[in-house]
Amino acid sequence: MSLPVPRLGPFPDRPRAYPPGQRPHLPIRPLWVCRACGSPWPCAEARLLLRIEYDDKPVDLAVYLSGLYHEACHDLFRLNPYDGPTPRELFERFVAWGPYRRSVADR
Repeated sequence: MSLPVPRLGPFPDRPRAYPPGQRPHLPIRPLWVCRACGSPWPCAEARLLLRIEYDDKPVDLAVYLSGLYHEACHDLFRLNPYDGPTPRELFERFVAWGPYRRSVADR
């Protein structure tokens, strides 16, 4: 069985490597696991680095994560259409942790 070829959606090139010279916490497509730690991507380190990198651009982060969510849904469904993660699980993994929620103190 050959793996599906990833589509030409958003290229997962963020977060940048930190500290410089270390392996970046980027996904291996089409499996969507972290190159650096092997956890499901975005791993905790990638989430932290993405929040820092997009600190002053929350809309850009939302668009980036939403595009990657769409690509991950496509890739993972093609890999395993029966036992793979559900769209809701992938939404929580890719998008729900992003810059959308405000704490009660911010209101």
